[in-house]
Amino acid sequence: MSQTAGITLEINGQAATADELRVLALGGYGHFTAMQVRGGRTRGLRLHLDRLEAASREMFGAELDGGRVRDFIRHAMDPQMPDASVRVIVHQPVGQEPPWVLVTVRPPADPLPASRLRPVAYQRSLAHLKRTGDFGQHYYGRLAKQSGFDEALLTGPDGLISEGSTTNIGFFDGSSVVWPAAAMLAGVTMQLASARLALPQRHRPVRVADLGSFEAVFITNSHGVAAVTEVDGCRLPVDTAFMGMLNGCYESVPWDEI
Repeated sequence: MSQTAGITLEINGQAATADELRVLALGGYGHFTAMQVRGGRTRGLRLHLDRLEAASREMFGAELDGGRVRDFIRHAMDPQMPDASVRVIVHQPVGQEPPWVLVTVRPPADPLPASRLRPVAYQRSLAHLKRTGDFGQHYYGRLAKQSGFDEALLTGPDGLISEGSTTNIGFFDGSSVVWPAAAMLAGVTMQLASARLALPQRHRPVRVADLGSFEAVFITNSHGVAAVTEVDGCRLPVDTAFMGMLNGCYESVPWDEI
């Protein structure tokens, strides 16, 4: 295993070399998925592998064997440390076939906390891909945190909400769950939670000016599910019964053995 500052890095099941890491550092064209692992298990493993396979076909015109990716993750994990944050990044350096699969293993992340969002006029290109190197996404996420917020809320010029810089966002209107009708990534946690919600769900346009009309606004990512308590300095209501149900739906998702 190759370790840098407490992070394990392996490429195609082998310790990453300095030369390989230099190649990757000079290129930003790739895609990835991120997961929390507990006891050697993760939620939604098949969704993660499907995401990687589909993005490899779209971005590289290459097939990626999800079974091999699973083996790479298992190999990079330390059996003595079965809890971790794992990221699988797929690149295709110039002249290299097939694509490289980089697995990074870090200490486990804390659960997603209740969050305050700062709206920004930015939307990711090719938003359905979880891809590396999106400057605007990282720029506005950092800017939001530097301004005292927890996350950036990506919007169109008219305030149309799409997603957070590292999260999906959803809305509860008192009887149903609303998801944005905008270009966004279909996050794994979003898919897992929505599949278990016993409530009507639909997609429709939601703008920043609409947020106060909802009983609850929430975000999801690989760290879990959390309420949004504030957007741009305006406090939002939090329906605690709904948030308890939503968290219960996600927590009931079974863990898959890696």
